[in-house]
Amino acid sequence: MGDVTARRDGRDEETVLRVLQEEHGGAVFTYANRLTDGDRGRAEDIVQETFLRAWRRLDTVADPSRGSIRSWLLTVAHNIACDQYRARRSRPYEVAQADVVEVPAEDDIERAMESWLVADALATLSPAHRAVIVETFYRGRSVAEAAEALGVPVGTVKSRAFYGLRALKLALRERGVTR
Repeated sequence: MGDVTARRDGRDEETVLRVLQEEHGGAVFTYANRLTDGDRGRAEDIVQETFLRAWRRLDTVADPSRGSIRSWLLTVAHNIACDQYRARRSRPYEVAQADVVEVPAEDDIERAMESWLVADALATLSPAHRAVIVETFYRGRSVAEAAEALGVPVGTVKSRAFYGLRALKLALRERGVTR
């Protein structure tokens, strides 16, 4: 690293860190990448943590009498990788959200089956009866609102709802849903 020594004023620290990164960053990354079996993200994390630790001990790291700076950096990177490995092993295996398949609860399956049966039964109704039932029961509209949406008189909506429900009940009984 030459004759650069670290003093605790901001510019000299920045210079020392820049020189450290330029001279040893590639080697530390290559080593970290091997330690992580090619996981670039984890290797970059190790390099970042290595240079953070070097910055915290800059007075010691930049002292030429201490020996090879690169070997110190590689040792730190190795220790960080070992610590991360141990930490992952001590926790349960993490599953990515994409790997989790949502399985509906039994109630959801029953509800889905009933919905299909009702939809199938609704398909047997006349379009006029089906439209009134959809407007009043599924969209939650009042008789007056349904009449306005469908463009028919209120009395017609009431009549179609009555006969449509009766036909729907018969269609559901044929499918074994009601008695």
